[in-house]
Amino acid sequence: MTTPILDRQKVSAVVGLLVFFEITSGFIQLGVAPLLPDLGTEMNISDANLNWVISVQLLAAAVSVPAFGRLGDLYGHRRMLRIALACVAAGSLLVALAPNLPMLLAGRALLGPLAALLPLEIALVRDRLPVELARRAIARLVGALTLGGLLGGVITAGLYQVIGDARLTLLVPAALAIICVPISFLAVPETSQLATGKLDVPGVVLLSGSMVALLTGISLFSSTTGLAGVLVVIGLAGFAGWVVLELRTEEPLVDLRALTGRHVAPFFLCSFVFGIVYFGSQAPDATFLAADRDTAGYGFGFTALQISLVALPAAVSAVAGSTLTAVIAGRFGYRPTLIAAFLMIGATFLAQALLHDEVWQLLAFKIPVGFAAGVALGAMPTVIAETAPPSRTGITTALYNNVKTLGGAVAGAVVAAILATLVLPGGDDTPRESAYVVVWLMCGVLCLGAALTARFARRAE
Repeated sequence: MTTPILDRQKVSAVVGLLVFFEITSGFIQLGVAPLLPDLGTEMNISDANLNWVISVQLLAAAVSVPAFGRLGDLYGHRRMLRIALACVAAGSLLVALAPNLPMLLAGRALLGPLAALLPLEIALVRDRLPVELARRAIARLVGALTLGGLLGGVITAGLYQVIGDARLTLLVPAALAIICVPISFLAVPETSQLATGKLDVPGVVLLSGSMVALLTGISLFSSTTGLAGVLVVIGLAGFAGWVVLELRTEEPLVDLRALTGRHVAPFFLCSFVFGIVYFGSQAPDATFLAADRDTAGYGFGFTALQISLVALPAAVSAVAGSTLTAVIAGRFGYRPTLIAAFLMIGATFLAQALLHDEVWQLLAFKIPVGFAAGVALGAMPTVIAETAPPSRTGITTALYNNVKTLGGAVAGAVVAAILATLVLPGGDDTPRESAYVVVWLMCGVLCLGAALTARFARRAE
């Protein structure tokens, strides 16, 4: 039984603090992307090594999310939230001040707990608030994360044009992260219901190692297929071993039997598909907009700032969608809302595969796809969190984040292979227009399949 906070003003204050943390999280996660090429130039980092700036954080997140989620269930989600924020603050500062690539990668590794913030916050609000207030709070948190990503991409690109130094620009998100640490000690309450038992250390180690091997292998496919294939096989074998271990452990990290039923498994599949579509479409959209039409036959020759501005309508609509999730789902139900969101995303990608020759067409598509993505982002963690007992909310929502991250990593390898295979003739590595069409068609079909899967999910008892 949850312990609601009766003072509405205190509820608003606490949720407001958590919203600020998520805005900062989104700002940090997406703020570095526009600066990567110039950061590489300033620090003499090759394009291949720049890929590790993103990959290292994904790998660290793969390790951090399940550990922080379960430790939060056992010892308090507020406690682990504070530790995560401290790691993020140290990592952000190290990224801005790093003198070389190893120190830069160390800073990015410390940012891994960013992915654990939202699961910990969801566990806190679900523990302390009645169901309806918790649903609204979760929608606000997801909307804040989306808003932070919007601000991070646009503001960082704009600041860099004014400052002219990527390192100095990165001090802005570092300052936001540092401010979050003392704020977390102000009014955030601790979880009232803690799980009993102990941390499944072998489960954490095996799951984390398998995720690291799999994500590393996927990220290496574009440069070395031999080592990448070995790591992927090791990762998959590790997952198989982890499943066997969890089924035989008395107090497992993840209760797989409870998560494989028809009331929850389809939603994890939806989160995997969403990770593929959300992360897999970002880079192709940027390179398509940046392509020179005179040489490639498509594209608009846009700069980084122009690309950020084109993405602005989608980001704004995503904020609106995630904010309105509780209202929409309150009227139609969470599962029908999630199904409708995936149908809209799928239909929009299929339309974009046919119509993409004019900027206005892409802008018109970004509004509905952004809104639907925001609704899906708001609905998925709520649906998944409510399938778990309150004492295991942290690890359940953490697993959701890991599944979504895994989908993003898979998307990186698949999309890179498509764009590297379908290239213009003449020895150039420039992708054909048809390569982008294949990516958009893939995203559309996967979303329609996810909607169909969610349609046949069984209602929780």
